Order: sequence, then C-alpha cells, then structure tokens
Amino acid sequence: MGSYFSRKPLSSLLSETAETGEHQMKRTLGATNLIMLGIGAIIGAGLFVRTAAAAANNAGPAVTIGFVIAGIGCALAGLCYAEFASMIPIAGSAYTYSYATMGQLVAWIIGWDLVLEYALGAATVSIAWSEYLNKLLHYFGLNIPFQWCHSPFEVMKDAAGMVTAHGLMNIPALFIIFCLTMLLIKGTSESAFVNGVIVVTKVAIVILFIMFGWSFINPVNHTPFIPPAQTYIDTQGVAHNFGGILGILGAAGVVFFAFIGFDAVSTTAQEAKNPGKDMPIGILGSLAICTVLYLLFAYVLTGIGSTNDFRTVGREASVTYAIQTYMHGFGWLAKLVTVAILAGFSSVILVMLLGQSRVFYSMSKDGLVPPVFSQLHPKFKTPYKSNMLFFVFVGLFSAFVPGEIVGDMTSIGTLFAFILVCAGVMILRKSNPETPRPFRTPWVPIVPILGIIVCGAMIFGLGPPNWYRLLIWMAIGFFIYFGYSRRNAKY
Repeated sequence: MGSYFSRKPLSSLLSETAETGEHQMKRTLGATNLIMLGIGAIIGAGLFVRTAAAAANNAGPAVTIGFVIAGIGCALAGLCYAEFASMIPIAGSAYTYSYATMGQLVAWIIGWDLVLEYALGAATVSIAWSEYLNKLLHYFGLNIPFQWCHSPFEVMKDAAGMVTAHGLMNIPALFIIFCLTMLLIKGTSESAFVNGVIVVTKVAIVILFIMFGWSFINPVNHTPFIPPAQTYIDTQGVAHNFGGILGILGAAGVVFFAFIGFDAVSTTAQEAKNPGKDMPIGILGSLAICTVLYLLFAYVLTGIGSTNDFRTVGREASVTYAIQTYMHGFGWLAKLVTVAILAGFSSVILVMLLGQSRVFYSMSKDGLVPPVFSQLHPKFKTPYKSNMLFFVFVGLFSAFVPGEIVGDMTSIGTLFAFILVCAGVMILRKSNPETPRPFRTPWVPIVPILGIIVCGAMIFGLGPPNWYRLLIWMAIGFFIYFGYSRRNAKY
C-alpha cells in the first residue's frame, strides 16, 4: 500500500521497458510517427474554433500575441516533458513522472486530472465533429435531424424564440468515438498510419488558407493591433477583459486549448522504437511546427474578417464564413476547410483516446485502478478492455452532454499537469542526479520555474468557475483514491 508520498523507484520504472510477454506493448513508433501523432492531436478544435472566439471576446487581432504566450508556456513545459520522456520511456505521461518524483498521492491526483484532458477532451471534440459533419452534409443537400445530433439538454428555436425541436442523442459523436476506438484496438501502428494521412491532409489545407488568404488581408482589421483595454459582454451576457494586457492574457488562456495534445506523445513512450532520441523530437518537433502554423493562421484570419464579424454572423464556423464572405472565388476552399476540420477533429479524438488508455494502463499496473485497464489483446497487444471501457465513458458524454460543459475543464486539467511536470524535473534533478538523461532540459531551474509561472497565469485567466469545477472533479477522485486506490497500490 505504501505511504501517501511513497515514490515508485526509477529502477522499477526502467525495468518495465525490458518486460516481455503479455504485458509488453509493441515498439512500432519512430520519430516521424511521433511528430505526426503530436500534430494530429494539436491541430483541431483549437485552431479552427478557438482562434475566432479569442479574437471576439478577448484580444481582437492581438490574439496572435496570445498564441505566442500560450506557445511559450507549452514550449517550457515541453522541454520538461522531453527530459522525462527520454529518461523514463514508460506509458503514462505526467502520471508516471509524478509517481517517480512526488509520490503516490500526487500521482493519483495527476492521473485523475488527466481524465479531464484526454477523456473529456475527446468527448468535447467529438461533439464539435458532429456539428461540422452536419455542415458538410449541407453542401450536398442533406442533414441529420436535430434530435439525433444534439444532447437532451439542447433545444432548437425559431426566429421568434419558440422551441421547435428537442435533442435526444448525439449519434454522430458516438459514432466517431466508436470507430476510432476500434482502430486503436486494432493497433498503434495502424492508428499512426491513419493519423498520418489525416495530418498531411489538414496541414495542407491550413497552408492553402494561409497562402491564398494572405492577399485578402484588410489592414483596417489589424488597426489597432492591440485594442485599448475595455470590458466586452458577449451574447450570453458573460463579461470579458477585452484588449490591453489582461485581454491578451485571457486570449492566451482561451487559445491554449489549441496546443493541447503535444504532451499526448509522451504517453506512447513505451511504444517508441528509440525513446531516448525519438520522444524529444516528437514532442518539440510537433509543438514547433504547430506554433508557426498557428501564428500565421491567426494573423491571416483576423486580417480577413473583423472582430465584429467574429462576434456576430461569423461567430460559428468562422473560418468558412471568412472565406465565403471575403475571399471571392474561393468557395471550393471553404468546402475543403470543412473537410480539414472534420479530419482534424478525428485525429485529435484518436490521440486523446490513445493517451487516456495509456495513462490508465500505467495506473492499473501500479494498482491504483483495477487490473482490467492493463490487460492487453492477445494478438494486437493493445489495452483493448481499457479502450472499450473508455468508449462507454466518453460515449456517454458525447451522446448526452453539451460540449461547452466540459470544454474549459480540458484546458485547466492540462495546465495543472504541465505545472506538476515542470516541478518534477527540478525534484528529480535533486533526488536522482545520477540517472542517465538522453535529453536534458536546459537552464534548470529557470525553465521549469518559468513554465510553472506561465501555466499558472493561464489557469488564473480561466477564472473562478473553472477553478470550482476542477475542485469538484478532484473531490470525486479523492473518493475513489481512498475507497480503492490507496488499499491496492503496489508502491
């Protein structure tokens, strides 16, 4: 059972990399696969949805600066992730690192916290996938009835405000979760191949939007680039700090969702061919590529459409709206962007489901969750039972809960994980200085401390409602910890 602060020995962690037989996953992923997995997880809902939302509510064209701040925070955390992933090449990501550095209780907290990032994040994106599928079907004169693509908590109203339809179940969201779960059960290398095809497709279309859209930038929309500080009340009656420093920090917190995913690469460390070399390349490479694309994309989008556009008629499907309204002759690009969004959402869901099963795989082997989560398929060597259980869990949220309820919880859970990883690097440098580190985070403790500060600032920017939700989620986790995990822990 161990004490609350008992740590999992590094020797025990590293011995798992030499395991054989039914508990050893196949090492099939190279550096290119890992970069593709990272890009697949990163580019999706954040880029295509949150960019315009942050411009409308927080910073206008200065949302580009918000991307810079969020990117810096992720880069600092990414350097810390890269050191851990190269020296502890075990499935489990921040959970595994926390167990080795801060002990059992903190490891449980971060493992439970990662459910917010991966499982609920996958549910949130699957709901957005459902919405954009309907938009694509509209191009062909088809549509899914409202009641079968919305949760029971959602209604459709006419122009007079009268309710015309009630949601019953979001079948498309459940469908995509099921398909990607089956793909993950089939095998990680097969999943990586499909993800690679998706990544090439959506990155190509993002680049096309940047290239063709650049000539349609209206300098008026970028003036002033940093709006003066003021308060903006959105259509839901929520007040936002708009413009100035607080507005930019708020935008950084919002678009941070766009960077979620690069850390999911670290959950596949036990399936990397050469983790000491490939994991840092996968984590930092995917983050660098996406940051450059994000800055260019945000600059072009806010130059084509105005802040007022993104607050009103262009609030939904903002990228498609900007193309159709201002980029005359590029209607075909609007359709391709819709396809790219669907592809992007699919790959994000895929990697989030992959990351979630790998975290619970590690927690199961440590006794913190039941053994079923670490049982591998006799042929495919994937945690198939874990995949199926999370299909049920994620599917319930996808089919029956509105996406906005769990959206921001994904961001705050991820930021919390980043803070613990940054702290873990400093702790392990003191407690285990002799352990080989194929990749070393530079300028320790400066880089980890800056990572904690920047990520903490973004948590502050998400506001009290999200803090309270995180506390409630953690209370549920403590109930499980003291009821099961504490008594069954192996360390």
